[in-house]
Amino acid sequence: MLKLPSFDQLITEFDTVLRTLAAPATSARKHPDAALEEAELSDAEKSHAAGLMRVNHCGEVCAQALYQGQALTARDPAAREALKQAAQEEVEHLAWTERRLGELGSHRSVLNPLWYAGSFAMGVTAGVIGDKWNLGFLAETERQVTAHLESHLSQLPEQDAKSRAIVTQMAIDETSHAEQAVALGAAPLPLPVVQLMTATSKVMTSLSYRI
Repeated sequence: MLKLPSFDQLITEFDTVLRTLAAPATSARKHPDAALEEAELSDAEKSHAAGLMRVNHCGEVCAQALYQGQALTARDPAAREALKQAAQEEVEHLAWTERRLGELGSHRSVLNPLWYAGSFAMGVTAGVIGDKWNLGFLAETERQVTAHLESHLSQLPEQDAKSRAIVTQMAIDETSHAEQAVALGAAPLPLPVVQLMTATSKVMTSLSYRI
């Protein structure tokens, strides 16, 4: 049976929203690009790298909201813990991409609050349906995010070692999250759901690259 959150828990969840959307993120791990030198990039290369990193940052905002909603409605303690662990690593990804955006002279997507709200609603819905579907949604999300990250590695300027190091480590983490969800009993999602997730992701990435 789904347990309704307490008032204190709701306050904590609201604090998570504010920290994700408004406060600078921090990383417990060393930034993947910390030891790398800044490359010489043309204005066009810098703009393209910034667009890709903005997409990645936006994706991490969505992940925070998604996992927050899923953990809030998860019934199984193991599933809830897996979601919270994944969310913590996504906070580090937020920190890495946010700092890189600043280094590239760019900004976060102004549409982040909109994406956060939509992703949170999707996460709550997945959790209400049931834990195996909740985990299945996590696994499929991470697979799609990994595919995006791998495509970005082929698009980033070859000499932009800093951005590439960040994206590479993010892809490793996302793959690990998907594998963990499967190990915990994730159910494969129906094809129409996967297709809807893919279509929604395309809209998000297209807009956040520019805005």
